[in-house]
Amino acid sequence: MWDPERVSPLSSEHYREKLGPALWVWAMCVLLGGGLGLALVPRGALTGLVVAVLATAILAGLLSSTTPEVAIRDGEFVAGKAHVPLELTGTVRVLDAAAMRHENGPGLDARAFLCIRGWIPTGVRVELDDPADPTPYWLVSSRHPQRLADAVDQARREHLPRTGS
Repeated sequence: MWDPERVSPLSSEHYREKLGPALWVWAMCVLLGGGLGLALVPRGALTGLVVAVLATAILAGLLSSTTPEVAIRDGEFVAGKAHVPLELTGTVRVLDAAAMRHENGPGLDARAFLCIRGWIPTGVRVELDDPADPTPYWLVSSRHPQRLADAVDQARREHLPRTGS
């Protein structure tokens, strides 16, 4: 989540959220590593313990290194490694758990960009307005979808040129 005290005064970051795993996912990581170590206990207790610790550490490292960030900064919407200028975004729709399930299931357009995590039930749908890009919208997980939508609106007001002045 975005922390105003961690943002550089030169940055124009409006929102930041790491889509980190839920507690149950971390527990599964420990159980898998422990189970692998337990399977090797017949070769020796120390071997089993070492394998359990190493397997758990490797799984946790993989999980941490693949955790994407969602951010609104410097006039762009960022989701994982992808980014799009705010001027190419359209309507941002906040999705509760039921709407997110629909959008990620029967309502999904195969051309959409997805930055979703199964352990986060809510998110946003961001329409794109770029004739050169076949991607119609982004579907992005967020634990705080209303805050994310509000940050997009605020950043647009600050970064997009005023029309009619």
